Amino acid sequence: MPDLLSEQEIENRLPSGWERDGDEIVRSYEFDAYLDGIGFAAAAGGLAQEAFHHPEMTISWREVEVRLTTHDAGGITDADLDLARRLNDLRE
Repeated sequence: MPDLLSEQEIENRLPSGWERDGDEIVRSYEFDAYLDGIGFAAAAGGLAQEAFHHPEMTISWREVEVRLTTHDAGGITDADLDLARRLNDLRE
């Protein structure tokens, strides 16, 4: 089981655009069109599958909200921060 990160580690390493929400980190990505968000969510799903770390994603009109946590560890781990960085790279 992965180790939980300390509050300080999370604060220091939280990728740009991400916020802490309890035992999760969350970011909303905005798009010019609905289908752009769908494409992002599909690509994000591929990255998540490669990492075997699956986020909760909510697709709305022109926005995709992503939430990451490591359920079996009960909070935020390196896996969450690593996937958050990869998702940022995908979008930018």
